[in-house]
Amino acid sequence: MPRSNYTMHMKNRRASFDQLLADLGQPIACVDLETTGGRPQQDRILEVGIVFLSQNEEPREWTQLLNPGCSVSPYISKLTGIHAQMLHGMPRFEELAEQLAAQLQGHIIVAHNARFDLAFLRQSFLRAEIPFKAKTLCSVKLSRQLFPSEARHGLDAVMDRLAISCSSRHRALGDARVVAEFIHRMAEQRYDDLVHACKTQWQQESLPPNIDPQEIESIPNRPGVYLFLGKSELPLYIGKSIHLRKRVLDHFRNDFHQDREFRIAQQVEHIEWIETADELGALLLEARLVKERKPIYNRILRQKKDFCTIFWEGPGTEPPKIIHGAELRPGVCYGTFANRRSAKAALKHLAQKSRLCDIRLGLQNGTGSCFGFQIKRCLGACIGQESAIQHDERLYDALQVMQIQHWPYSGPIGIPEENDGFYIHVFDRWRQMGMIHKETGESTALDNPLIFDADMYRILLRYITNSPGNVLQLDLDW
Repeated sequence: MPRSNYTMHMKNRRASFDQLLADLGQPIACVDLETTGGRPQQDRILEVGIVFLSQNEEPREWTQLLNPGCSVSPYISKLTGIHAQMLHGMPRFEELAEQLAAQLQGHIIVAHNARFDLAFLRQSFLRAEIPFKAKTLCSVKLSRQLFPSEARHGLDAVMDRLAISCSSRHRALGDARVVAEFIHRMAEQRYDDLVHACKTQWQQESLPPNIDPQEIESIPNRPGVYLFLGKSELPLYIGKSIHLRKRVLDHFRNDFHQDREFRIAQQVEHIEWIETADELGALLLEARLVKERKPIYNRILRQKKDFCTIFWEGPGTEPPKIIHGAELRPGVCYGTFANRRSAKAALKHLAQKSRLCDIRLGLQNGTGSCFGFQIKRCLGACIGQESAIQHDERLYDALQVMQIQHWPYSGPIGIPEENDGFYIHVFDRWRQMGMIHKETGESTALDNPLIFDADMYRILLRYITNSPGNVLQLDLDW
């Protein structure tokens, strides 16, 4: 390009960018971070790179390596080129926090996958007890809005698409320069589209970069179950709510406070949902889908029938023992636990809370005084200072809160859906058996109902305790 043409091009580029800053109302800080990992609460910032872009001024750059106060994994060192020896003598984030906050104040922060960088900045400023709040733009989202037909919007894809070079990829300042150049190019080539994309992004909720806002808008604010899906065949997470859209959005607000929410937001690419007529239907469907689909980030509901319980036939009988959930017998079993260790911990807690005997609880073998008596916790059932019956009656009282109750009905029951729902949920002996259509009477049986499911038990017990008037006694042979 002849020099005169190049000079004119640079003037036009400068003018379009100055106009962009005027329309947006604030200068821009293109920010990139290198970190020790992907979890804002556990991992730390290794390097900060910023390109400051202000109206009628030349770009200003700032970069700083930081001592994370922890080791740097070989993977991070290979990716970034940052090795432990480079960080010796470097300041901690807390030492520069006030200076950095002052530099960023009044700027629009632009970052590629801004959710990641902003989560680390917020968490780091929070640890330094420095308030931090900034208007942000995500250049991944801008790329998706400006190039909707393109499948890839990572930084390498943006560089390939626009022929942007970078001599220090995966270093903070190098990547921040790429983001700044992307903004410059779009201001020069597609000014109106860029301004519209920026303003649209601010009008929308804080969504993950891979989620289309229209997908969120299509989710109803009704009861149901939602599924977060990523690249894996397994769902990332399955949840339920009586207000689906609101609950989904709640996951993506302030997700830097919880590592699980942050990881979900980074990986989610699609959201599915299933409406139900009421909250009970949502609870039942969630419990069943979690066991069938085994989502990665659901922990509490994932186990199907591999649980343990405490079996005890009552005062004057053998000490309690821990049995497999498949052997459960209502009335003489207490609590549902993920494993034997959890069940044993529950018995130890009872011993401490109610001053019970370790030997009478089956926690200790042998004769003579138990360990609890030696530390003056046990009242002496092991050596006759308290009778066995007195001890067992106190144990019985302590266990009642955990008792697995007998089925309180003579046969199956039905619970009609609320909110003009079409179906009646059918249950028998704490099992969900299927549904009956209210108008046609047509029944639909569930495949392989569980013999006993701890989650179903808790859901149903809570419902029939709180809403006994909604329960229908059914005369049918399911």
